Amino acid sequence: MIAPTTEAELSEFLSDVSKPVRIVGGGTRLGLGNSVHAKKSLATSGLSGITLLEPAALTLVVQSGTPLKDVQKALNEVNQQLPFEPMDHCDLLGSEGNSTIGGVVACNISGSRRIQTGACRDSLIGVRFVDGMGTVIKNGGRVMKNVTGYDLVKLMAGSYGTLGVMTELSFKLLPKPEASASIILHGLNDERGISALCKALGSPNDVNGAAHLNDETLIRIEGFNASVAYRTEALKRLFSGYEISVETNTNKNNKLWNSIGNVSVFSKTKTSIWRLSVKPTSGPKIMETLLKSGIKAEAQYDWGGGLVYLSVPDNINIRDHLSDIQGHITLVRGNGGGAEAMPIQSKLIKGIEEGLRKKFDPRNILNVGIMG
Repeated sequence: MIAPTTEAELSEFLSDVSKPVRIVGGGTRLGLGNSVHAKKSLATSGLSGITLLEPAALTLVVQSGTPLKDVQKALNEVNQQLPFEPMDHCDLLGSEGNSTIGGVVACNISGSRRIQTGACRDSLIGVRFVDGMGTVIKNGGRVMKNVTGYDLVKLMAGSYGTLGVMTELSFKLLPKPEASASIILHGLNDERGISALCKALGSPNDVNGAAHLNDETLIRIEGFNASVAYRTEALKRLFSGYEISVETNTNKNNKLWNSIGNVSVFSKTKTSIWRLSVKPTSGPKIMETLLKSGIKAEAQYDWGGGLVYLSVPDNINIRDHLSDIQGHITLVRGNGGGAEAMPIQSKLIKGIEEGLRKKFDPRNILNVGIMG
């Protein structure tokens, strides 16, 4: 495995290499995407360290191979956080190691708070990377208002390493909330649970977590103590006809929402795990369709129902049963009846993706095959 320690070393390696390489960060998400057609691996772990942390400017600049836990530790010390609440895939994929911040960006990993603060790409304000020809490219910077030229920053997030190897990343940050509360509605089925989440998100109570699993519907609010207390009472009134419990302990809330974000409910199952991005009200209908087809399925809903994780038997390709779905279906774990892992794209989108890859990686050497 090749592990350059500087951007210059990385550039030289990619300029000279003639065969495909697999890009590896912390090795915790190697199961994501389709199989990579490469015998040689390129590790980013040597590109590690925080370049700049300016709490007053809510700005972080960090090398791509830096472990996510190191980033979070540094931010905790200044009472700040990454807005998009990145998921840890170790439990779900059964992987070991330390997730890197570059891996998070490459897969555009975003957690429960996405409904309020946006996805990973929305917090990314600058990027440096080396393309498939060994050329060093910089886009964006350390401030939010970057309006010149092409927005390669957003393009790199979610590109799965197919356009270049990222070396340095700049993020906008948020202060950590003073208080949090989780309002839990008990005993609701999927349809009623999603309806309640839509009701909460449509209220003026600034909900930033909205999930449903195991007949429990969970609504999170965060902010200043007085504001959280006021909004908690408002939500209790909004759902006065429901069986309700409220959790206000910050540590317990963090543990609860980490579990939801990491999809820990399916960590010990031997099933295939599918990720669906759909209209919030479509989730219960999808479950109904699968169950009517005789498929044993379980679901966790996040993002108010817009993000659905499904656990189904490993020999089932759910795309065969959901051909009319409006949204995206990704196989996260398992065989899935031999299905492709990445979403099936239209001819137009596929053509755009291939055109971009030819532009940034004309020799076709970076994570070949991972996106199909």
